[in-house]
Amino acid sequence: MPATRLMPTDEATDLIELTREICLKELAPQVDEAERARVFPEATFRTLGRAGLLSLPYPEEFGGAGQPYEVYLQVVEEIASAWMSVAVGVSVHSLTAHPVATFGTREQQETLLEGMLSGEQLGAYCLSEPLAGSDIASMTTRATRTDDGWSLKGTKAWISHAGHADYYTTFARTSDDGSKGLSTFIVPGDAAGLTFAEPERKMGLHCDPVAQVMFDDVTVDGARLVGREGDGMKMALSALDAGRLGVAAAATGLAQSALDVAAEYATERQQFGRRIADFQGLAFLLADMEAAVTSARATYLHAARLKDAGRGFTKEAAVAKLVATDAAMRVTTDAVQVLGGAGYTEDFPLERYMREAKVTQIFEGTNQIQRVVIARQLLSR
Repeated sequence: MPATRLMPTDEATDLIELTREICLKELAPQVDEAERARVFPEATFRTLGRAGLLSLPYPEEFGGAGQPYEVYLQVVEEIASAWMSVAVGVSVHSLTAHPVATFGTREQQETLLEGMLSGEQLGAYCLSEPLAGSDIASMTTRATRTDDGWSLKGTKAWISHAGHADYYTTFARTSDDGSKGLSTFIVPGDAAGLTFAEPERKMGLHCDPVAQVMFDDVTVDGARLVGREGDGMKMALSALDAGRLGVAAAATGLAQSALDVAAEYATERQQFGRRIADFQGLAFLLADMEAAVTSARATYLHAARLKDAGRGFTKEAAVAKLVATDAAMRVTTDAVQVLGGAGYTEDFPLERYMREAKVTQIFEGTNQIQRVVIARQLLSR
């Protein structure tokens, strides 16, 4: 059943209803076949773009919808409840526009954001490298000055939309000054020297292609250096706070779907002349699943409301990511248990949900890193 929501405005309520309609009519009918075929859902992203759902948290003056983050995240959750791969893609795309929207010059915002927020472009976020994951400052991809701008050389890893994106928000080293030597560039998807490895063979999220992106002396115009040289680390960390909330919302939507399937099955399946839902042991398991989903939603909404109010939310974003993704893993696992042997088959989507939940504990900073962030924030007062 749909999540119970208290939206801040009538417009936000209408957005949720629009999202649910698109999910019901456009996403849900194709997700199972598409995930088995491992196809990139380009047409689905175009549909969401035309509906204005790829630009929700950005200013209207640049082509966004001007919606609070708490509204945007609830849209992401609704999409995840229908198709997790697409919800992750929406979150990634939003992340790619963050550096320009937050740190870019006025000219860059006017020039670049229109395309990013139009719904006609899809972005990729190039931060991680084969030997630089959580340790961002150790990245080795380098940008060297040229007469016309910059030349990028190096390899990025675990990049969603690799080979499909229209632009790549890329972090590269412009000096050897540690964390202060990183800068941010917007690289066109058709840039010469930009190539892609074969997609990773992942456990789940098969419609979210992830691959290495190789920069072989890729020339980038000087105007595509976002903001100031050396501010890349600041931009990356700022974007990750927001991105962690996107993952938290998506994980919550996935968990909600697993709970819905399990609850429906429990009211239909009978053993010993009774619905299995009438057995207290199983009913309590479902109750714990509901509590986990509701708690996850509350944590990400709290962090989002702090962000919308202009207050710090680094700790709360890490808490939300940790709580929501751990909940998704637990709820999807328990949902398989509710269905018993049936839950272990491909006749139901729960085995896919369980596989998809696992990566949410890993990307946008592992949950071990979230604990480091939380402890550091908590103890630095």
